[in-house]
Amino acid sequence: MLLIEIPLGIALALTLPIGGWRASLCLVLLALPLLIPWNVVGTIWQIFGRGDIGLAGYLVNALGLNYNYTASPGDAWITVVVMDIWHWTPLVILLCFAGLRAIPDAYYQAARIDGASAWAVFRYIQLPKLRGVLLIAILLRFMGSFMIYTEPFVLTGGGPGNSTTFLSQYLTTLAVGQFDVGPAAAFSIIYFLIILLLSFIFYTVIQNLGKGPAS
Repeated sequence: MLLIEIPLGIALALTLPIGGWRASLCLVLLALPLLIPWNVVGTIWQIFGRGDIGLAGYLVNALGLNYNYTASPGDAWITVVVMDIWHWTPLVILLCFAGLRAIPDAYYQAARIDGASAWAVFRYIQLPKLRGVLLIAILLRFMGSFMIYTEPFVLTGGGPGNSTTFLSQYLTTLAVGQFDVGPAAAFSIIYFLIILLLSFIFYTVIQNLGKGPAS
């Protein structure tokens, strides 16, 4: 999901108005999915994706596609991915928007004087200056991906079968559902150490970049 959310967030942040009431309105609308509780997000998409009463499910089936996320593992996965993108891409957009607004205008003036193209401005000015912000966004979404539980649990319950059962759901089932406390405790410790190690690596990279010339 990170491979979709990060590029999409950057692209949408570049299209937002720079200032004025339009920028404020866009930021407020983008922040709305982040304010919705996770269980409500799952409920929204549970209804939204149904073929009989949901708008998205009805429109997809109207196109001639046999869409049913409750019966097809592929459809269930696509629905979970789209739901997560809708829910968390605004976070990336807001971070990138703040990073873009923090770039001094002198860089853009120099680029205009040199006749730089829009791609050159993005490649050599905006993207390097967004490096620290993007690493923070990746770190937050990376840790969030390990904590994903409520939305897919409400949407699909881990099904059909176990096709959308994430590690967090499996751990909960092992500890609470089956009450297999020993393996669940060992699994949770390993799970925690993996998240801690990878988060430490990301944090170290961010700290080193913060000391560089592109900070």
